[in-house]
Amino acid sequence: MPTRTARTAWTGTLQEGSGQVELASSGVGKYDVSFPKRSAEEADGTTSPEELIAAAHSSCYAMALSAQIGNAGGTPDSLDVTADVTLGPDPAGGFRITGIKLTVRGRVSGIDADAFQAAAEAAKAGCPVSKALAGVDHITLDAALA
Repeated sequence: MPTRTARTAWTGTLQEGSGQVELASSGVGKYDVSFPKRSAEEADGTTSPEELIAAAHSSCYAMALSAQIGNAGGTPDSLDVTADVTLGPDPAGGFRITGIKLTVRGRVSGIDADAFQAAAEAAKAGCPVSKALAGVDHITLDAALA
């Protein structure tokens, strides 16, 4: 399997500095990052590590769920997956990811709601990004057929 690369160029202090993260392997873009906007309610066109983790988790989970539905004998007609990643204080100091909420609504054929729920739980456990984020205290799942 290939290695994928992202690169960040940063200048300045944490509070006054800024950077740009580049999705280097795919070449699809460069995105501004800054700590003040990372910790603000409104991102104002600036991304954050948490948003990038959310993108990685939602896309990985969608792929894993698609595989699990197929393994159960179903066909995923459409999956709509959202990952909400929350940054909060770390009792040991600094910050940490305090929770991730995965929400999926699926249109599937060939399996019922119980089989979909089982596939959703298996995908959460088996998704490589879920495994990488095992240190997050709370990863919740809200899965339902649309």
